Amino acid sequence: MSTDPLSGILGLLDVRGAAFVRLEAGGDWSLAFRPRPLVKFNAVLRGRCWLTLDGGEPVQLQAGDAFLLALPPGYTVASDPELPPADGSALFAAAARGSVTCGGDEVVLIGGSFTIDRPDGELLHGILPPFLKIDMADPRAAGVRATLARLEAELLAGDLGVDLVARRLAEVLLIDMLRAHAGRATEEGGWLLAALADPKIGAALAAMHAAPGRDWTVAELARLAAMSRSGFARRFAEATGTTPIDHLLHWRMRLARAALRRGGTTIGALAERLGYASESAFSTAFKRVHGRAPRGWAQENRATGG
Repeated sequence: MSTDPLSGILGLLDVRGAAFVRLEAGGDWSLAFRPRPLVKFNAVLRGRCWLTLDGGEPVQLQAGDAFLLALPPGYTVASDPELPPADGSALFAAAARGSVTCGGDEVVLIGGSFTIDRPDGELLHGILPPFLKIDMADPRAAGVRATLARLEAELLAGDLGVDLVARRLAEVLLIDMLRAHAGRATEEGGWLLAALADPKIGAALAAMHAAPGRDWTVAELARLAAMSRSGFARRFAEATGTTPIDHLLHWRMRLARAALRRGGTTIGALAERLGYASESAFSTAFKRVHGRAPRGWAQENRATGG
């Protein structure tokens, strides 16, 4: 396991079905998107528009603004938030070579989505707030700017292999945005990033993530955090919403899911690597968290790519 906690977390996310579309719009236009288990991204390359999450207030966006929506409710992007919207998903589904037009070209956006399965979505919520606006002028967003420029060039050129290249760049772009967010103030949301940034709780989390197979105790973790056992347990619960041992259990099971999805290991070897005395003990823990035995889960998910 990497000693960089954020790299370890990002490595566990199973990002699938990345897709991007370049949108040119002008005049009066409004596009609505239904709730879906996706991570959505948009960057305004030219002009201005409005973003409205269902039940929320309109937010004006202008050239240079970019945002991420983690498993969002329905939302609308429009020239005017008062306009009745058309079905944005239907318009994007008909996109030719990664581009779509709605009226004129006064506003240009690149929009995309990433499919994240439910357990990974829960992990993503530990990193991201539901709505994250990326400050493209921030030096930490240099990777976002570079990848976005390459992505736009690919979509405009429409060369052979554009769909494959765009999918790969989309995955890089998601990581770039998460890295940019990781360097920002933790009050913007994401309990896991906030906990990692806490000097005491972060030290304990980093130790568990780096050595998940160790038989950690709360007392050992408290010593790493230079705190009393009771004080550490209380502060850990406040930062993460759970206990240290329960967090360790779920971290091990996330690692197990990733390993089983990739294949190339046995249940017994995985159990030993994650600190279980027997395959039976590991299987019981896995079923407790994921609702089924690891062997059956692996067969189903390797077969379907889920």
